[in-house]
Amino acid sequence: MANYSFIVSYDGSRYEGWQRQIRTEETIQGKLEKALRKLTGEEAQVIGAGRTDAGVHARGQCANVQLSVALPVRQLEDELNRLLPDDIGVSRMRIAGERFHSRFSATGKFYRYRIRTGSEKNVFTRRYVWQLGEALDISAMEEAAHLLEGRHDFKSFCGNRHMKKSCVRDVKEISLHVTEGELVMDFIGDGFLQNMIRILVGTLVEVGEGKRRAFEMEDILAARDRTRAGFTAPACGLCLEKVMYE
Repeated sequence: MANYSFIVSYDGSRYEGWQRQIRTEETIQGKLEKALRKLTGEEAQVIGAGRTDAGVHARGQCANVQLSVALPVRQLEDELNRLLPDDIGVSRMRIAGERFHSRFSATGKFYRYRIRTGSEKNVFTRRYVWQLGEALDISAMEEAAHLLEGRHDFKSFCGNRHMKKSCVRDVKEISLHVTEGELVMDFIGDGFLQNMIRILVGTLVEVGEGKRRAFEMEDILAARDRTRAGFTAPACGLCLEKVMYE
């Protein structure tokens, strides 16, 4: 068996997320496995580092798959790209060590969220940017973001209300910068819960709108109650940029 690892980029607009589902074929994992089945005849499972939600994009999703048919990495990459839809692509194909697991070997992830704060609507970025169209208090948002950095129990920011596993995560950095009418928010951490970044974004936007105060972040974390945090921001603005490994 050869363990192939590769980078997957995709426009998540028309997909129901990364994870294969019984009720629909429109998932990233499902499309990759279908292409591999056509190419190799094998029922192989493609493992992704992050299970992105419906509508979320990726530039640097990392995946791996074990195949009994040994193919040159360049050939496998080229053939997969030929068989995949135009909105999914693979790159940097290589043979990894047999113990490499794209999800469990990962040490961190970098996500980016983009918000259009300018009044002018940009129709060409609407699939990749939340078109909020209003000015925000960036200084207040940065103050709140700083309080959310570090190792905390993020249960209040988890979309799965029935989560029984630990919700403790280490958020290394939340940074904000404005460029050409867009607010760009970068999140780096050891891992993120279901909908966690989108709930963080929604909460920080409420701070930027003056609906919340920055110091409330500590109380929200301590409450461990989803109802205490803000709304879930739209999926379209979120992109998995990079997965980190040692």
